[in-house]
Amino acid sequence: MSSATVTNRQSTDGEITRAPLDEAATLPGLAAFSESGDPANAIWLKVENLKEESRQENMLGVYSPPTHQMDGGAIAWLQVAAVFSVSFNTWGTLNTFGVFQTYYESGALFSETSSNISWIGAVQSVCVILLGLVSGPLFDRGHLRVLVALGAFLIVFGFMMLSISATYWQALISQGFCVGVGGGLIFMPSMAILPQYFRSKMGLAIGLAMSGSSIGGVLYPIIFYKLIAQIGFAWSVRTIAFIAFATLLLPVAALQAPTKKPAGKPREILDWSAFTDGPFLFFTVNTIVGYLGLFVVLFYISYFAGAVGVASNEMSFYIVPILNAGSLFGRTIPSALSDIVGPFNMYGPASIVCALLTFCLIPPATLGGVVAIALIYGFFSGVMIALPTVCLVRLTPDKTKIGTRLGMGIGLASLGMLAGGPGAGAVLGSDPDNLRWTDTWIYGGCTMLASGVLMVVLRFWVARGKLFTKV
Repeated sequence: MSSATVTNRQSTDGEITRAPLDEAATLPGLAAFSESGDPANAIWLKVENLKEESRQENMLGVYSPPTHQMDGGAIAWLQVAAVFSVSFNTWGTLNTFGVFQTYYESGALFSETSSNISWIGAVQSVCVILLGLVSGPLFDRGHLRVLVALGAFLIVFGFMMLSISATYWQALISQGFCVGVGGGLIFMPSMAILPQYFRSKMGLAIGLAMSGSSIGGVLYPIIFYKLIAQIGFAWSVRTIAFIAFATLLLPVAALQAPTKKPAGKPREILDWSAFTDGPFLFFTVNTIVGYLGLFVVLFYISYFAGAVGVASNEMSFYIVPILNAGSLFGRTIPSALSDIVGPFNMYGPASIVCALLTFCLIPPATLGGVVAIALIYGFFSGVMIALPTVCLVRLTPDKTKIGTRLGMGIGLASLGMLAGGPGAGAVLGSDPDNLRWTDTWIYGGCTMLASGVLMVVLRFWVARGKLFTKV
């Protein structure tokens, strides 16, 4: 058989074999192109229009097969460990903000309203996520090393500057902006790496990596509270900075993309096709609404326990580690199950459960009730934080645009984080003798309930109305 009558085909074990063009032309959708009279050009045109398939999954073998082991291997699991460290120092420090909120509320460092104080955590949250609009496309263009090194430096530098802060604005700039921007540069690119190493185990890999945020959210508050009485605020924060420096050495040294980025015209910062993708837009808007309420409990449950008198000052600080301990399992077990049952089958119900738990905080409350709610809420809030990445990957047909789509989707969702904490602070009020806790929990619960119901609608949209199916 001459070379003019064969084409490349990739077998299941990754080997490139030769197949007759007549056979290739019978593949779905290829026959129409083959009528052009130039079979080789027909195959090329067909491949150019398969936007919903990864280059690595192309059955015609026009592009090179993966050069690295998928769903396992030392390098792949090393990436999981490195991303674990990234989430430990990005979302882990965000999950710690509840204890910072409680400490700042005491007036030991400065005096500000609850709403203004929550802007520090809100700005940090938004920077970590919204910077994905920039760091995602930069990752797609091959600048991973620069992003990781610069992001790690800013996280450590921000905490060092916070340790010498004495005013509200200094804390906002150092903790809110500097630490937040550092996290934004490093978080989204690290999450975009994992889908390039994992397919069938992608949910498990992302869940294990994101569990670092829960462990950080357990350890950092305890470290902060235990040290602050012994060595003061400044050295307590510096200790956190030293821990961040040590643990960020792994991603700086080990994070790597599996393959070089293809040469050619650099990709646009925004994927404009996303704005005509109905499920993508619907998911993003729903996530914004859900995050409006999600961070109300994360920011205020520690302060609530002490303010209403159900917990001592010491116990109120431990509410945050208890919540994050629950989220450790919420970010691993559901993520692993998502590989079996599908992420969209889990996201909406988790949001509804979080809404119901928020309503359960409406006074009167007891210490046992608050602790139980914190633990269970931590589990289901972990689902809402870990699964958006998995959902957005599923909603991205062109896998070469994962970085850009993740940056856009989660970056826009961060607008909910920006408004959630300060909005709840405005609802709560600034009069210590007349804090409107009932209104605050209603605000958080209603937004998550609305998001959960709409996520269930999206699930049926994506599944095309099917009830018992993985989606």
